[in-house]
Amino acid sequence: MIELEGVPELIDPVMVAAFEGWNDAGDAASTAVGHLDREWKGEVFAALDAEDYYDFQVNRPTVWLDGGARKIVWPTTRLSVVRVGGEKPRDLVLVRGIEPSMRWRSFCNEILGFAHELGVEMVVILGALLGDTPHTRPVPVSGVTSDADLARTMDLEETRYEGPTGIVGILQEACTHAGVPAVSLWAAVPHYVSQPPNPKATLALLNRLEDLIGLRIPLGELAEDARAWQLGVDQLAAEDSEVAEYVQSLEEARDTAELPEASGEAIAREFERYLRRRDGGPGQAPGGHATETGSGTGEGPGSYLRDTSGPGSGPGRGRPPRAPRPGPPGPESSAGPGSGPESGPDKGPEPGAGPDGKPGPDSGPADDEDSSDD
Repeated sequence: MIELEGVPELIDPVMVAAFEGWNDAGDAASTAVGHLDREWKGEVFAALDAEDYYDFQVNRPTVWLDGGARKIVWPTTRLSVVRVGGEKPRDLVLVRGIEPSMRWRSFCNEILGFAHELGVEMVVILGALLGDTPHTRPVPVSGVTSDADLARTMDLEETRYEGPTGIVGILQEACTHAGVPAVSLWAAVPHYVSQPPNPKATLALLNRLEDLIGLRIPLGELAEDARAWQLGVDQLAAEDSEVAEYVQSLEEARDTAELPEASGEAIAREFERYLRRRDGGPGQAPGGHATETGSGTGEGPGSYLRDTSGPGSGPGRGRPPRAPRPGPPGPESSAGPGSGPESGPDKGPEPGAGPDGKPGPDSGPADDEDSSDD
């Protein structure tokens, strides 16, 4: 039984989740949820038992010193709540962790148990996949759902993906079977520069999330970081004629494919986002926290904080370093798990990515595009 003592009654809560690993190319999705947690001063109220879901030889615990005392941080998934201020305040339940090693059905049931107890109205799961997309263009973000009604009302693609899946796909299906509306947002990360961080993809996910839930998300320095990241990759690609030629071919393919789609929908979404930021819509102020008297630090009489150790509890990420030199594309550079010169073993594609890593049948056309490269 899940008991949430000390957690206040939430206002129109939406759960936003992301998991490090196979579904998180460039760490774009987990960084997006971490950004929300930092900007809105989230407080952790629960953590799943690491013993139940993780193989510690795959995801090893870490040791750190706290005033001379050695402490261990176990890999797990943590839940926090933030209250977004504004004329119409609402709460977000943030789920951030590592893709579990085992017992995925039990893992999803536990997450859904929290969602039920907190009265969550919708679950949004963020992911990132490797794709044949140029770093010089807006990041494609696809929104998919298993709910036909949700697909119609929110202008999403109804998933048609078939193939290997990760915890994002499993959790979305678990939500569907439990009757909880669920959406997955997927950012496409260039496979030839897949190493984290990728602030441009993170920014694109946050922009699409903002449109989906109707909240103004404070972006901090993300736009500047995204521009710096793109300039760094531009410079490195320019030093290698083969890579530069490959990027140009991706640009031409992308521009040709999108030419018929250059209609009013994307422009309208961008204009609505501009108005929301100019007028200071919901979420403009960092707002309070999901506690009436807490300080937002996880300490003090008003806090319901239970567990602050582990990922997300330390200081935020610094500015992204210059992107490592992308290797020239080879015959295996289409975006499959581990493909691409810089890809890691657990950064494979998810929905939208078939065995060759290219966008599959459930990704559909990009629902939104980030404007950070203006």
